[in-house]
Amino acid sequence: MDLTHLGRSTPLPASPEEARLDYVPNPRPGRAYLVRFTAPEFTSLCPVTGQPDFAHLVLDYAPGEAIVESKSLKLFLHSFRNHCGFHEDVTVGIAERLAQEMKPLWLRIGGYWYPRGGMPIDVFWQTGAPPESLWVPPQDVAGYRGRG
Repeated sequence: MDLTHLGRSTPLPASPEEARLDYVPNPRPGRAYLVRFTAPEFTSLCPVTGQPDFAHLVLDYAPGEAIVESKSLKLFLHSFRNHCGFHEDVTVGIAERLAQEMKPLWLRIGGYWYPRGGMPIDVFWQTGAPPESLWVPPQDVAGYRGRG
């Protein structure tokens, strides 16, 4: 395994493009199981105003031959702090990069974005139908209610 982050002091990548994700062999190959990462304080920047946008991200995947190393994933997600992108592009882009590099059996992301301008935008994407024997729990992130 050629890990670039785990066990080392690693600076925050300047951009998502510069961030390197590390992968390790799946310790339970051939089994359908789900891995969930939750980032309740995800941040990126509005591409028009430069103002910060905040989201609660939930990433679920069923590993294929590899799993993503969690420190590298954290650094990748934090690299969006200075990245300008619309909610849809940021959310789907994160999932597509992981799906392309890791090649999981299945992957989905829920991006629950906090309102700016009075309207929350929630973005969902998945690679396809989950494996038949996979237990997929609900993401259980409540929709934004405001003061209602």
